[in-house]
Amino acid sequence: MNYIMSKTVEVPIDNNTQYSIIAEKLYKKIGKKEVLKGIDLKIRKGEIHVIAGHNGAGKTTLFRILAGLLKYDSGKLLVMGFDPSKNQNEIRKYLGYVPEDSSPYDRLTGFENLKLFALIYSNGNESLAEKYIKHGAEISELSYEDLSRKASEYSNGMKKRLLIARAMMHDPKLVLLDEPTNGLDVFSAYKVRKLIKTMSNSGTTFVIATHNMSEAEMLADNVSFIAYGTVLYSGSVKAAIEEFKSVNLEEAFIKAVGEKYEI
Repeated sequence: MNYIMSKTVEVPIDNNTQYSIIAEKLYKKIGKKEVLKGIDLKIRKGEIHVIAGHNGAGKTTLFRILAGLLKYDSGKLLVMGFDPSKNQNEIRKYLGYVPEDSSPYDRLTGFENLKLFALIYSNGNESLAEKYIKHGAEISELSYEDLSRKASEYSNGMKKRLLIARAMMHDPKLVLLDEPTNGLDVFSAYKVRKLIKTMSNSGTTFVIATHNMSEAEMLADNVSFIAYGTVLYSGSVKAAIEEFKSVNLEEAFIKAVGEKYEI
């Protein structure tokens, strides 16, 4: 099986203003397992870029590295022009991140959840925090009554919308969403995808990890296939379907991974 690599991931790393993320030959070992095996990736500013892969492909590890929560072992990486392993505080100004296993504080109301993070983003500036809270409430599309309730009373879809709002209230330039619709019903998933599409129109870069190829096809401007810690393809959805002679993105992914993945 010949893996197809987009030319866009072969350009030498630099602080190019066209890109939110530039990664070159990223390696990461956790314990004795090599999780990332030479990741090459370039993500343009303002696009919705989906990192599509099976469970255990390395998506979550990659996201934690991009967010500056985990250091890579070798390679080169720029996120918004900074190396996250050395400039975590700088990156936080530009970044919103929703991990797959995150949840709001159940004992707090929606407003209190927003306020807590607004004060962090604003470094305690209360007037700026109020602005962030208002913006977060608008992003969530939750009613005043809902935001006044404790998050423990929310549905999974409402919790996810609150988490995305919490991550975006300070207008980050880059948002990382790890499996944003996992476990949601069809209506809640639709609302989350609609929210992502709406916010991307303002120029925000979204990088979304998912194993749901139908969702990837609906959302992505560009997509990267990742399997066993390597990028097998990076480019447009249309080009992926054409290159792998497939009827949809799911089939293209299966053909790209081939016999490497045991069902």
